[in-house]
Amino acid sequence: MPLLSVNDISIDFGGPKILEHLTFQIKKGQRVCLLGRNGAGKSTLLKIMAGLVTPDSGDVRKAPGLKTAYCAQDIPSDISGPVFEIIAGGMGERGRLLARYFQLQAKTETSLPASPDTIRKLYAQMDTHHAWQVYEEVNEIISRMELDGNWNYEVLSGGQKRRVILARALVSKPDVLMLDEPTNHLDIPSIAWLENFILRLGITLVFVTHDRVFLKNIATRIVELDRGKLFDWSCDYETFLKRKEALLEAEEKSWDAFDKKLAQEEVWLRRGIKARRTRNEGRVRALKKMREERNRRRQREGQANIQISAADKSGTAVIVAEKVSFAYAGKTLIKDFNLRLYRGDKLGIVGPNGCGKTTLVNLLLGKIPCQDGTIKLGTNLSIAYFDQLRARLDNEKSAWENIVPNGDSVTVNGQKKHIISYLQDFLFSPERAKTTIAHFSGGERNRLLLAKMFARPGNFIVLDEPTNDLDAETLALLEDLLVDFPGTVLLISHDRAFLNNVVSSLLVFEGGGRVKEYVGGYDDYLAKAAPLTAEKSSKPAKSKKEIYLQRKKEKKNVTLSYMEKRELQELPALIEKLETRQEEIHFKMGEPEIFRDHEKLREMNKMLAEVEAKLEASYARWETLEEKKSALKQ
Repeated sequence: MPLLSVNDISIDFGGPKILEHLTFQIKKGQRVCLLGRNGAGKSTLLKIMAGLVTPDSGDVRKAPGLKTAYCAQDIPSDISGPVFEIIAGGMGERGRLLARYFQLQAKTETSLPASPDTIRKLYAQMDTHHAWQVYEEVNEIISRMELDGNWNYEVLSGGQKRRVILARALVSKPDVLMLDEPTNHLDIPSIAWLENFILRLGITLVFVTHDRVFLKNIATRIVELDRGKLFDWSCDYETFLKRKEALLEAEEKSWDAFDKKLAQEEVWLRRGIKARRTRNEGRVRALKKMREERNRRRQREGQANIQISAADKSGTAVIVAEKVSFAYAGKTLIKDFNLRLYRGDKLGIVGPNGCGKTTLVNLLLGKIPCQDGTIKLGTNLSIAYFDQLRARLDNEKSAWENIVPNGDSVTVNGQKKHIISYLQDFLFSPERAKTTIAHFSGGERNRLLLAKMFARPGNFIVLDEPTNDLDAETLALLEDLLVDFPGTVLLISHDRAFLNNVVSSLLVFEGGGRVKEYVGGYDDYLAKAAPLTAEKSSKPAKSKKEIYLQRKKEKKNVTLSYMEKRELQELPALIEKLETRQEEIHFKMGEPEIFRDHEKLREMNKMLAEVEAKLEASYARWETLEEKKSALKQ
């Protein structure tokens, strides 16, 4: 029995139907990726499945008692407060009551106690809704997501905020989790962590993503939206690409044959007299049906026709940096950095969020001065810069006005082109080109910023996170353009496939201000510098407890020293005792009389931390002794 069924769904927003009579099912354990061009309706379909948008026709049916959770594409800007309270809010009324309890506790600690009557009413509500049990569930997900309940949401990084929102969705233990572009603005370590977390979680998943590596690692089924219709491929990504190409070729041939037949029938009808004879009335009716079918045909959206307007060649040396160092707020971001960047180089920059990637680019471009060292820019440089925050776009202006504030044409590679025609190359219709961009999607904004950047000649292209929200076709075209571009490219990206396909070398932030250059793409960097990281990115990491349980089953009998053998024999009993104690403390912490006493709760938390530390040490010791046994056996 399916967990969730979409039945004959249709919806439009004043134009052609975005979704047209869609029907499909989600079964338990599937990880379904929704693919499609920008604007194909992926996010709309996800919202309909989550119950956030009502379709014009059709319905969504769920298995009895099914729980779903949804995470939007954009990080919410209207959320504030401690992480614990935000995550607890995902538990509905029980979570809200628990969050209210902690708010009152915080006021008490700051000498602003709530009235006894308020506290009594809150306790009564918490008892009625069994809210005390929520505490353990919230703390468990906080621990699994590697967060801290006391953190203030407003000051967290984009990646940390995404983990909080994901934790709020997961705390209710949904049967189906829906994620819209979950990797946006995450750094590569965070994306790899999310992949491993989802695989360990084993949850039924429906997601939208532009990250091709994430798609390959996570999806067990691909569902594509194309011109309002749904195509269920049920295969991996590489197979999907091959089958999709074959389908489009077959469709093109079928259309050509149909159009040829239609043209022949139109010629026949224009001859006149024969078409009016009774015996030919059926042929006339068939022709009318062909016309109707042709009118209903929805053409494939054309590919972006992006061109880079190249300027005259720059000097051979583009950037020379020597012993550059930079610190901010007492933290060293860059230390003793050296670089020789030459004309034609394609250089990528990777590292965790907040490590200083954008700062390094601004240093190299002379936007901020060096604190130590020297940076020299080459001659005859014409720089085209893509801003991650899209700050160079004016929301109050149309797409046309953002590119040409005064005028109606641009010059690309020496040829003058009307702005409407130019924007059509970037998949903007004439109507969209004249529309204020305030309500443009993320993908549309990125395409518009590319259009603005490429409208001026350049020989040095600088891109800060250009791949967010772009569909696969536009990404592939952008990759080809950058590879063939005769000038120099410097880019920051967390898209591993994009880096592999474009750059010839990488600058990697390795901590402590160290930035090291590696030849090749991201996979080459992993193979040379971090083979263990490459292994971890493809396989879910095991906890010490999982290793302990696995090796306990192996029962290898190898001679150790007397003390080691005795210790190895005693460790299982000790681990079992500590696990029992851990469960007892968890149970007591959920009791109202303990939970209401803030001081006792703090003591219990301290005891729990001590037990868990001993338990982790015992797991680690068991692992060490088991490894020694294995080595002796060999």
